[in-house]
Order: sequence, then C-alpha cells, then structure tokens
Amino acid sequence: MKIAVPTRDSVVDNHFGHCACYTIYEIADNKIVAQSTLPSPGGCGCKSNIASVLHDMGVSVMLAGDMGDGALNKLNASGIKVVRGCSGDTADVVRSYLAGFILDSGISCSAHADGHVCNH
Repeated sequence: MKIAVPTRDSVVDNHFGHCACYTIYEIADNKIVAQSTLPSPGGCGCKSNIASVLHDMGVSVMLAGDMGDGALNKLNASGIKVVRGCSGDTADVVRSYLAGFILDSGISCSAHADGHVCNH
C-alpha cells in the first residue's frame, strides 16, 4: 500500500492545493518501509492532474489537512481514499493512521464550500 501526504516543511500542509510536495510512504506489514517525495504541480488540486499521477504511482490513501470538494471528488474518482483533518509530522500521521487513530474529519475546506474559485 502507498499513502500520500501533502507536505510543507515535513508536516501535513493545511491546504492540499498549496503543498510544496507530496510525501509518498510505502507500507508493508502495517509499517513504513520506504519514503519518497513528489513535487506539487501547484495551484488547485481540483484543476491539476495530481489525482491521476498519484493513482498511477499506486497511491490508495491520501492523509490531508483541508481540501475542497473538487479535489476530494477527483481523488475519490481515481480510487484514492481521502482522510481530511490531519496535522503534524507526516511520518507520525501515517503511523497514527496505520494504528487506527485517524479518521476522516468529514469537513471540506470552507474557502471552497462557499463557491470560492481557486486562483493560487
């Protein structure tokens, strides 16, 4: 299994579309066995091809901070389960998820929920 985390300075970036990169964790036997990074295409996640790129890399889970519904829907349509509301050191978040301590917040980014158009 592979898990992606939107990252800035080794922590979960609070906004999916603004992250510096994605940290990709490879999981085996419920443990992190490898880690790599993928540069962010920048801009809105709902308007980039990041969902298909992550899917093609074998990512099946995204542990994220805030995310708008457009990006959420694109990731889900690509077969990537999204868990929102994550924060802190990326490796710690992945380990907490694997231990069953992190569940999706169910809350979309408020800047997008009100019809905000991305112009980052």
